[in-house]
Amino acid sequence: MKSIYCLLLLSILSIRCFAQETTKVDDALLLDYYQNQRFAEAADYLKKTYSEPINSTKALGQLAYTLNMAGRLADAEGYYQRIYNIDSTNTPVLYSLGSLNLRRGNNDKAEVYYKRILTRDITNFMVYKQLATISHDKNDLTSYIVYLQKANKLNPAEPDVASDLSEVYISMKFTAQAEKVLNAAITADPENIVLLNSLMKLQYAQMKWPETVGTCLKLVNYGNGSGQVLTKLGVAYYNTQNYDCSISTFVSMDKIARNETSYYYTGLGYKAVKDQNMAIFYLQKAIIEGISPNTGAYYGEVADSNEKLHKFKKAITAYQKSLEFDETPMIYYSLANVYDTNLKDKKSAVKYYKKYLASKPPVDKQKGFIDYSKSRVAVLSK
Repeated sequence: MKSIYCLLLLSILSIRCFAQETTKVDDALLLDYYQNQRFAEAADYLKKTYSEPINSTKALGQLAYTLNMAGRLADAEGYYQRIYNIDSTNTPVLYSLGSLNLRRGNNDKAEVYYKRILTRDITNFMVYKQLATISHDKNDLTSYIVYLQKANKLNPAEPDVASDLSEVYISMKFTAQAEKVLNAAITADPENIVLLNSLMKLQYAQMKWPETVGTCLKLVNYGNGSGQVLTKLGVAYYNTQNYDCSISTFVSMDKIARNETSYYYTGLGYKAVKDQNMAIFYLQKAIIEGISPNTGAYYGEVADSNEKLHKFKKAITAYQKSLEFDETPMIYYSLANVYDTNLKDKKSAVKYYKKYLASKPPVDKQKGFIDYSKSRVAVLSK
């Protein structure tokens, strides 16, 4: 009786599997969905067409791919995992599982799948590239460099890897290695903007000024007139003593792209052509740009802490330093209060109370401080 039951069960399963394997998918309809980027509809259609349990890796693969393209990543991972459970040697599925998890932000899980591929295939360029990305996100510099090196060795012409590896080398001052990597990639694709950007950074780091000018001009001609490119072009022109071109380059930049370096070299350019007034104007801009707008507030906080520690002379020094960056009314008041309350220096207290009142503090917010300052000036001036 038991054997008859087993045979019946096997027969039913065989029929189900056969029905599943012979399920007819309308290829023309599916192709239409794909061509029109209607992947969500395609996925729903396949789910209705294939009945569970699905044992065909082809059917599972169709569902996984379509769900992935539809952006339903969790569902797609489930189907890819089912294929992997059937065939753990399937490299494309492992890669898909890694990529899916990378897109979902699950880098640790993605790393596991990619490393499983390397146990079978140590020549997979894309796996090394993805592992480099994961290492970079984890701030694992050693692994990042190793994976980039392995990827670059497998495909020296691939621009993204060549660019990333060269810039790591530049940051480490390994300029010879960076040059070797970039030369190989640029030979294969001399107009690649990504590679030219990295070459510009390398030439700038090497202080090869004429070469930097040439590469920057190429980038500008290709439509890349970013602040970074124009700043390096202006600096390179200055260092080749082409001061007029240096000034013109910096002046042509959008205001939002200008920074301390661009203002500084604009000032130096004007200084070199003996226009001292313009030199002073731009060098002062460089000074302002180089100072945080919050510096005055920082000194004010330092002063306040010193005051609480009863280090009144240090507090005064810090308050006065704060005024060099920002003449905030309350700093004048704080100075006056230290001189008045703690140091009993009437003359200095009156001086800073008056400066506080002259700085036009907001009446709606500081009326109490204003009234008190006026009263103290009257008392201390007697």
